[in-house]
Amino acid sequence: MMYVTLAGAILAEILATTSMKLSEGFSKLWPSLGAVAGYLIAFALLAQTLKTMNMGTAYAIWAGAGTAVVAVIGMFFLGEAVTAARIGGVLLVIAGVVVLNLGGAH
Repeated sequence: MMYVTLAGAILAEILATTSMKLSEGFSKLWPSLGAVAGYLIAFALLAQTLKTMNMGTAYAIWAGAGTAVVAVIGMFFLGEAVTAARIGGVLLVIAGVVVLNLGGAH
């Protein structure tokens, strides 16, 4: 169940970050409300996850997955440049999460 809660936290954070971009500096109402609601949900679900999962593991998965997916959304849906450096960076984030998990996820 902790992975389901963590997945919800990750999804909410991704939606919140994307909404923040679409809010154009919080000048558009609905994307702004989406960003605020998304982050509230993300942190609430992450807090629930931390009751049963190691903090380092949970945060590494949450932050790494969110970072990687948001970078991909930016490149493929929001017109940000697709470069070898960006793709390499996303792969390094994923590798970092894997290494942290292999180092003692409980």
